[in-house]
Amino acid sequence: MYYTLQAPNYVPYQGYLGHFVRSEDMVLNLILQSISGERNDELFYQELIRLAPTEKEKEVITGIRDDERKHNQMFRNIYTQLTGTSPTGIEAMEPIEHVSDYLSGIENALFGELKAFEKYRTLYLNIRPEYRNMIFEIMTDEIKHASYYNWLYAKNNR
Repeated sequence: MYYTLQAPNYVPYQGYLGHFVRSEDMVLNLILQSISGERNDELFYQELIRLAPTEKEKEVITGIRDDERKHNQMFRNIYTQLTGTSPTGIEAMEPIEHVSDYLSGIENALFGELKAFEKYRTLYLNIRPEYRNMIFEIMTDEIKHASYYNWLYAKNNR
């Protein structure tokens, strides 16, 4: 005896497409947040540079600040490629945090880099594959920055 297989009443691809659209919206939102966050980090690190006690520490934080500028531009490029428009009106999404003292600023920077890494991991897992190498580069920079800030914290917390 043979039974006829019946196709389900739904088309699985439509469900996937709905996920893709939701995922794409989430990706664009994360990119906009990241542009703002990288700019805020750049300004925050500029204050840390001013407070750094040695030239070596100023040099390390300057390198990190320059990476944040690079990340901002990379996120802007990805956003423009995905949407066909430049991101606008996002510079002031978060209030700029001021550095009260050097050591607490280093601590805030360390945790900020780790938090950014977690956000970028979500972005990496949801963005189109052709952009993953750029996100991976940013993620590895963030971990490198966290390591530098960990060193700076240990060096100054004696």
